[in-house]
Amino acid sequence: MASSMRSLLSDHSRYVEAFRLFLENSTEHQCMLEFVEKKLPGIISSIGSGKSAINILSVGGGSGEIDLQILSKVQAKYPGVTINNEVIEPSGEQILSYKERVAKTPNLENIKFTWHKETSSEYKSRMNEKKVLKKWDFIHMIQMLYYVKDIPATIKYFHSLLEAKAKLLIILVSGTSGWARLWKKYGPRLPLNDLCLYVSSADIKEQLNTIGLKYQVYELPSTMDITNCFIKGNKEGELLMDFLTETCYFSKTSSLDLKNEIMEELKKPECSEEKDGKVFFNNNLSAIVIEP
Repeated sequence: MASSMRSLLSDHSRYVEAFRLFLENSTEHQCMLEFVEKKLPGIISSIGSGKSAINILSVGGGSGEIDLQILSKVQAKYPGVTINNEVIEPSGEQILSYKERVAKTPNLENIKFTWHKETSSEYKSRMNEKKVLKKWDFIHMIQMLYYVKDIPATIKYFHSLLEAKAKLLIILVSGTSGWARLWKKYGPRLPLNDLCLYVSSADIKEQLNTIGLKYQVYELPSTMDITNCFIKGNKEGELLMDFLTETCYFSKTSSLDLKNEIMEELKKPECSEEKDGKVFFNNNLSAIVIEP
């Protein structure tokens, strides 16, 4: 039975639908925006000192929602300074959404946008072939390290592109989140795919310690309302279960044993908390700021 399970990423339209629902039911973007609002100004306080232009690289920029908030903070800190914002993003759809967002956003006159439709490893290969070592004042990788084959090599490469006062920001799920617990316990029993790794901030910290890089971690508390997952036959609940397990039609294709075990796990305090008759999954994120 379990062999009929396939990765959610193998069905693009269902993945997009599940992801949209995840954003609607979680405080994912709100907690990132709060971090950008409250903590980022201090983090970027010296990246542009004495510069006539600031170079920013967004690795896996998606549709640009968080990117534009980051850019507004850089603009506020360095008014009138030219900002070159380059975006690495493999999805043409996402790039299109990003461009539409830019077209609708006021006050971007001093920002030059360039999009590269490629993965981070394709970018690295292209730059190596051109023998170009372009340096950056700020590089950010938000919710994208799950899609990288060799994480330490990726971090090392982008870290090597930092200017003397630059910062590298990584945001991904926290080692204390329900995700980390779910993946550790059930990852081996869920459909494997080449596209996505089960990785949390705990793994990244371990790798940074091994590489010997200096960093600071900020925890971003976040939740996702998964109440509908416990209502039999609820369509939204089924989509959220797909997203939680990264499995296409999980409720229909998983074995009963696995389904029951995961449903039980989701209710445990290590994964979720119950409040006012609702179940909130621990969707905590970590922001890791790495020094040059």
